[in-house]
Amino acid sequence: MIPLSVLDLAPVSEGSGVREAMAATALLARAAEEAGYARFWIAEHHGMDGISGGATAVVLAHVGHATSTIRIGAGGIMLPNHNPFVIAEQFGTLDALFPGRVDLGLGRAPGADGRLMNALRKDIGRAAEFFPQDVAELRAYFSADPALPLKPTPGLGAEVELWVLGSSLFGAQLAAAMGLPYAFASHFAPDHLDEALKLYRARFQPSPALEKPHVMVAMNVFTAETDRDARTLASSQEQMFVAIRSGLTPRVQPPVPDYRDSLPPTAQGLLAHVGQASAVGSPETVREAVGRFIERTGADELILSGATFEPAARRHSLRLTMEALRG
Repeated sequence: MIPLSVLDLAPVSEGSGVREAMAATALLARAAEEAGYARFWIAEHHGMDGISGGATAVVLAHVGHATSTIRIGAGGIMLPNHNPFVIAEQFGTLDALFPGRVDLGLGRAPGADGRLMNALRKDIGRAAEFFPQDVAELRAYFSADPALPLKPTPGLGAEVELWVLGSSLFGAQLAAAMGLPYAFASHFAPDHLDEALKLYRARFQPSPALEKPHVMVAMNVFTAETDRDARTLASSQEQMFVAIRSGLTPRVQPPVPDYRDSLPPTAQGLLAHVGQASAVGSPETVREAVGRFIERTGADELILSGATFEPAARRHSLRLTMEALRG
């Protein structure tokens, strides 16, 4: 079996709060480490009631102290929101605290709507145009380029593993040109998956960081004792998908049995579309679905997403998933 990793949003459940979400994320990371997962990534999102991972580097420090061996990282930092020098300092600090364990996935999207531009006091759309230069600047900091006019401390020469994230062809081309590993966000944007992976592999240029193409693809995975139990478990995240597409940002709601049956055709179609990169069911069902997805994509790694209302339910799902795929 190829390496499996975990993507977490530090979700906030209805009736709970950010403090509880942070505690649940630490427990989830510890459970992932104990189960044998390779990486634990936090995604940057802003202005959403149900997601509390906006201060991504701070959350990763929390996760790092809760674990000891699993790699921790950003999946990802939305670089147009930030100054590369500051990100180098933040992730250089993480590398000093947790040496040899830190990943930095970089994305070009803002991770929020247009209101974020005003809140951050910057033109995010224009900043996105400089994404390739900003990635190159970060790589120069971590490689300790002697020509740098200003050197970040911490950050200079830090052993941070850089990734390019994407859900379109742009990220695939950039990762290939820079010789970096590539992670595709197929768990919520599956449209360009096959084309992006083909492009990345065809155009890949070896670099000091990576000799050959390396791809990680994202899936939504919910594993329970039965198919019906898993579908019910997944309904909390499905409610979030439907709400977000409607312009809402609610906290994670309790699961609803047969949730899809209650939806209009447009919402059912949305979930079926997103579900192209999903495995929901009993251990046997999940094993077969994941196997088909790996065969389709040729992925070198998988990263698993899947918010649940009860944090313990996701920890159980991750354990069952690992047992099923190892078996």
